[in-house]
Amino acid sequence: MFAFRTLNRFASLPVLVFLFLASSAVSAVERKADLIVVHKQQRIMNLLSGGDLIRQYRIALGFDPHGPKRREGDGRTPEGAYRIDWRNPNSAFHLSLHIDYPRQADMSAAGPPLDPGGDIMIHGLPNGFNADQIGHPALDWTNGCIAVSDAQIEEIWHLVDDGTAILILAQ
Repeated sequence: MFAFRTLNRFASLPVLVFLFLASSAVSAVERKADLIVVHKQQRIMNLLSGGDLIRQYRIALGFDPHGPKRREGDGRTPEGAYRIDWRNPNSAFHLSLHIDYPRQADMSAAGPPLDPGGDIMIHGLPNGFNADQIGHPALDWTNGCIAVSDAQIEEIWHLVDDGTAILILAQ
């Protein structure tokens, strides 16, 4: 009788472990990012929450990604500290999150009469195309944006709120 009671007690242990792990997984999925960090040279974008890495994505950048963005059409992705300021559910690139570029410093760096550009986004693939058709993420193909797959932008869309800080680093 003792062995049966002991076995029943330990038989519930895997159930308890499963429930604990399942609840941890659910809470990890529900954690919102409070910081996005883009490493241009490594082509990596990290989502962080409270300093913890919650997601990491391989990205594609502007077609000439080296150095900070200076003017419209230069194919560069900006560098610096920005925020996500609005989102477009009807984007030509599946979904998109707008980055509040240009700021005053960006406009000054472009210098008159140059236009520093705008409409810098984190977005998915062009509607009607798949990753293989455009070489994503191996090729830098945007006009200065940060591109991920459609499945990834759907995940990011739910994990990142408007107002979230984004730090775009050269390295």
